[in-house]
Amino acid sequence: MGKYAKWLGGTLGWAFGGPIGALLGFALGTIYDNASGDLITWQGEQPEHTAKSRPQTTRADFEASLLVLTAAVMKADGSVKRSELDFVKRFFVLQFGETRAGELLLSLREMLQQEIAVDAVAAQIGRFMDASSRLQLLHYLFQLANADGAVHGREVELITRIAAHMRISTADLNSIKAMFVSATKESAYAILEVDRNATDDEVKKAYRKMAVKYHPDKVTHLGDEHQHMAKEKFQKLTEAYDQVKKERGMN
Repeated sequence: MGKYAKWLGGTLGWAFGGPIGALLGFALGTIYDNASGDLITWQGEQPEHTAKSRPQTTRADFEASLLVLTAAVMKADGSVKRSELDFVKRFFVLQFGETRAGELLLSLREMLQQEIAVDAVAAQIGRFMDASSRLQLLHYLFQLANADGAVHGREVELITRIAAHMRISTADLNSIKAMFVSATKESAYAILEVDRNATDDEVKKAYRKMAVKYHPDKVTHLGDEHQHMAKEKFQKLTEAYDQVKKERGMN
């Protein structure tokens, strides 16, 4: 357990306390309590931050949040699908390498056996995680839900609830959801967060605004591991803009 204690104690910030820390502590304690009596316990919350004072999210805080919400979404429809598990394995290996992926999968296995207070977890993320990291996390959750080729009703309901508690706007939720849930012409407009009746200039302005919001540079603080996902989200935005331009004959 020593290497876990060093990683968690040394790098976790706000995720060390509250419901996320409790879930991590229980999961790791279950795995390693026979190997060591030195168990970690998480208690209490840190003071709430305002949007202006919210600290930049550390990579460890982001990954702890991702791990807990992964378990929650995988359980959303009442059963853990092989397609979802395979997606998570591939994602973890791609992001973290074989060794770290194996460690995270052990923790995930234990979390899948627990009751997860989703609202409380998402609220903790909403209080402490910066906006760009929250959007990145939301994008991942839809990727996970879409692992079997379709995002199902219960999954949409749960992710929508999570987004609300994470303090993500309805427009941002619909933008990212449109990247996965439907493939209609309206989806491109939803991704850009504009109405079909918007003028060409309004569409261009919307794209520039979204390009800043979704640019991979916004999440460089999460480390190189998460750049692939950030670039994929940005690519979806660019494809939506190209689709609208082609439809309208815009230059």
